[in-house]
Amino acid sequence: MAHSVLVDGQDDSVIDRRIGVLLRTGMIVSAAVVLTGGVLFLARSGRQVPDYHVFHGVPENLKSIPQIVAGAFHGDPLAIIQFGLLLLIATPVSRVLFSVVAFALERDFLYVAISCIVFCVLMYSILFH
Repeated sequence: MAHSVLVDGQDDSVIDRRIGVLLRTGMIVSAAVVLTGGVLFLARSGRQVPDYHVFHGVPENLKSIPQIVAGAFHGDPLAIIQFGLLLLIATPVSRVLFSVVAFALERDFLYVAISCIVFCVLMYSILFH
């Protein structure tokens, strides 16, 4: 029977360290993407005078994930910033998914169930609100 690395006598500190690396990496990558988009935005349109008399709202191409990703890969600065924010939102979601897998490998099914409930609540709040 194959045992996971998490089960072979190691304590929870291994999981905690891996979760810490995951959260730090997600935060650093998302901050770098947002910073890149901000620098590009300022380089391309930093000298434009904003018109505060008319509210423009969010452009339609920044309201759906596929359009944000496509715009980011085409170099649209606002889409790059939005993509970085999506990465930031995805970081805690990936942490919950990592916890589900880690608890499943440890055969701790109570915490698998709790983590799945937390994941469902996160996805509901992201997708439907």
